[in-house]
Amino acid sequence: MKPLVRNAALNGYVEVSQSLGIDPRSLMKRVGLDPVGLAVQDRWISGVAVVQLLELSAAVSHRGDFGLLLAERRRFSNLGRISMVIREEPDARSALELLARHEYLYNEVLRSRLSEAHGLAHLKVSLDLGEAMAARQAVELAVGAFHQVLRTFLGARWQAVSVCFTHSAPADTGTHRRLFGPVVEFDREFNGIVLYASDLDVPNPMSDPLLRTYARQYFESIAVSRDTTVRDRVRELIEVLLPTGRCSIEQVATSLGVDRRTVHRHLSASGETFSSLLDATRAQLAEQLVANPGRSLTEISRLLGFSVPSAFSRWFSGRFGCSPREWRRRRTRQQPSDRE
Repeated sequence: MKPLVRNAALNGYVEVSQSLGIDPRSLMKRVGLDPVGLAVQDRWISGVAVVQLLELSAAVSHRGDFGLLLAERRRFSNLGRISMVIREEPDARSALELLARHEYLYNEVLRSRLSEAHGLAHLKVSLDLGEAMAARQAVELAVGAFHQVLRTFLGARWQAVSVCFTHSAPADTGTHRRLFGPVVEFDREFNGIVLYASDLDVPNPMSDPLLRTYARQYFESIAVSRDTTVRDRVRELIEVLLPTGRCSIEQVATSLGVDRRTVHRHLSASGETFSSLLDATRAQLAEQLVANPGRSLTEISRLLGFSVPSAFSRWFSGRFGCSPREWRRRRTRQQPSDRE
């Protein structure tokens, strides 16, 4: 399976593209990405397609700094659930080590490594795409995003010893120097950031020691294994896509960066079909949603991907042997005895 990234990797893409006078939606379609689904931050999409999109956008807009313009907009929240843990870490060293150890939770393309020697720390960044391809914009976006993280911990006036790129300098380095200062260097042997090791020990002003334990406990409860199976990935995508009304095997395959036959083959190996997994996922979600009296059945119908409530009611009756309204009444009657 090809590596995936979360939709959040393209945070700000539409706004930056429009500010440069290019059509973001047509460019996304050219690389096989769904513009409609971009709003779902935790949806996984093809990492290769994202890298291609950034290169295409830079070419069409004639802006060699396209990746850095996106990096300027990066916030902790773009990392997803791990961001709630990162902000409570005691210092930048702990935060960077946590990000490197769990990068598969938010970006399967990214590879980062922190090393220290002779009073200097080297944060090296690379991309693992599984194939050779131009990735200048994605590299600059990744390095820029890490630089933003460090500035959040160390203050807006902090400056690295050097910010390094293996590629050559663009014709205009104005954006690079505005973001990184005069320390940006090109044609170096690695992509990444060099800083004083002592900077990594500066206390995090955002951290609350009382919250840190709770943040770590929460993270451990939601963190998934690095050995997530294709079945797990498909199920997660089904949950994300259902409320959009666009949950199909074609959409899932596109998000995984493969064709539908590949999805069928992997699911078959685990004794599943896409239809059976879709139905099982819907059933599990339906039990949780219908049990909540605060949600209307019309809303639940939409969240489960049904175009009209009547279609949801027919499916629910066939699956559970009664209407959702009757199921909710029975559940409500059982709750007092459950508490007893």
